[in-house]
Amino acid sequence: MVTKEELFEYLDRNGAVYKKITHRATLNSEESAAARGEDVSIGGKAIVMKLDEKFYIFILSAAKKIDSAALRKRFNAKRIRFATEKELLELTGLEPNCVPPFGRPLIDLDIFVDKSVHENEKIAFNAASKTDSVVMDIGQYINLFNQNVFSFSK
Repeated sequence: MVTKEELFEYLDRNGAVYKKITHRATLNSEESAAARGEDVSIGGKAIVMKLDEKFYIFILSAAKKIDSAALRKRFNAKRIRFATEKELLELTGLEPNCVPPFGRPLIDLDIFVDKSVHENEKIAFNAASKTDSVVMDIGQYINLFNQNVFSFSK
């Protein structure tokens, strides 16, 4: 479970340089990008999925879609699906379109980052809220935690 206050505390404690943006409530990546005044491609979309019996967070450019075949292959998964709203709330304490692109220690799930995220100079994401966003240099984001990076978008 993570709150926006905990997210900002984590960023500050780790010396991250970022821009905080407060905006109208947004319901999807495109609305969030418009509210931030940024291109949708720099958005870091966090998607919680269940592969067989385990949940993970997958981070990809908001301009991309999940390539389920790539995930099946990488994890040798027989069953794959998106978390339900109820599961998302239980796992993260957040609603859809609020999950930031972070795992442990903020959210107790393993994360994987698509190569599309690393192709940008910066990353933007909703900060555990539909009305607060963060824009930061991609290097700052990468330095915040160990990342498992591979291609899983199309």
